[in-house]
Amino acid sequence: MNQLVFVQNKQPVTDSLTVAEVFGKDHKRVLQDIRELGCSEEFGRHNFVLSSYNTSQNKELPKYIMTQDGFTLLVMGYTGQKAMEFKEKYIAEFNQMRKEIRLSNRPSYEIDDPVQRAQRWIEEEKRRRALETENLMLEQRVAEYEPKVTYLDQILQSTDTVTITQIAKDYGLTGQELNKILNEEKVQYKQNDQWLLYKKYHAYGYTKSQTIDVLHNSGQRSVKMNTRWTQKGRLFIHELLTKRGIVANLDRELEKAK
Repeated sequence: MNQLVFVQNKQPVTDSLTVAEVFGKDHKRVLQDIRELGCSEEFGRHNFVLSSYNTSQNKELPKYIMTQDGFTLLVMGYTGQKAMEFKEKYIAEFNQMRKEIRLSNRPSYEIDDPVQRAQRWIEEEKRRRALETENLMLEQRVAEYEPKVTYLDQILQSTDTVTITQIAKDYGLTGQELNKILNEEKVQYKQNDQWLLYKKYHAYGYTKSQTIDVLHNSGQRSVKMNTRWTQKGRLFIHELLTKRGIVANLDRELEKAK
């Protein structure tokens, strides 16, 4: 039997599949019970979230994620000695999970055990660095969208953007190799596995970036930034590589043809 209660979005929840298994019911019946509860729209929205799962045949089917309040309302009508035992187990697990979540959110300085305190400090530092990176990404995006006023900016402005990997291929490089070169040239730096431009390059219109929210299976949220290079940025990289003696594939072919 699977764990009765798990954490999602920092709150203890269960799902209709687990309820069906625990109470010995057909999952379709549990889904029907949820849909026929007759609770208010607001209660349903906050306590029953429609989700999905894949069967062993890789077929996608619906299920519901539910909070403790949603679970309580659903199983209120499940009767019998066995049902009562499972209700009590569920309630105990919900309370235990809520306690664990509360303890996991304690700041490191409140923890007496030195090992646990050190572990919590590491987690806090990771969150702090992730937030710092997110703020730096936002700062870069704000600077990128400042209005361009020079004539050169206007004629080079293009809606077409390319990835660093696409640019690298034009020179027979990999994306990793080109990122390393840009790092050596002090154009960008790496923080939390995320490449970010140094501030002095933010406002030149070399890049266009967008942030993407990533929701992990653990329920934790993180932010990644997808950066693409404008034609102006591409020209800037070309000039850097030319100074290093790195010639574009097309130029090499033209040289051979002479």
